[in-house]
Amino acid sequence: QVQLRESGGGSVQAGGSLKLSCAASGYITSDCRRAWYRQVPGKEREMVSIIRVDGTTTYADSVKGRFTISRDHDKNLLFLQMNNLTTEDTALYYCAACVSRAGVLYWGQGTQVTVSS
Repeated sequence: QVQLRESGGGSVQAGGSLKLSCAASGYITSDCRRAWYRQVPGKEREMVSIIRVDGTTTYADSVKGRFTISRDHDKNLLFLQMNNLTTEDTALYYCAACVSRAGVLYWGQGTQVTVSS
């Protein structure tokens, strides 16, 4: 059974930075794409960034140039470095594993990020 646990969320002022981490317990295959999503109340969950097996990444337009996704294969960790945060980045951030067109196989519980002006 795979479990994902996010950490690193919190409150920060606009312009600040946070780094989210996601630790995975259990076995995740090496061909598993990993991603970060976020959700605000009343809106659909949206993908923030995805990192593929070959290391290529994709970002939502709203975070390009500010967020960086990375992973540590050996330690089965996923990261999201968030810089120059704005109030629009306030959301519950979720770690996801094994992302495909069919959906997401594993979700974390989420970590709250709150950005104040």
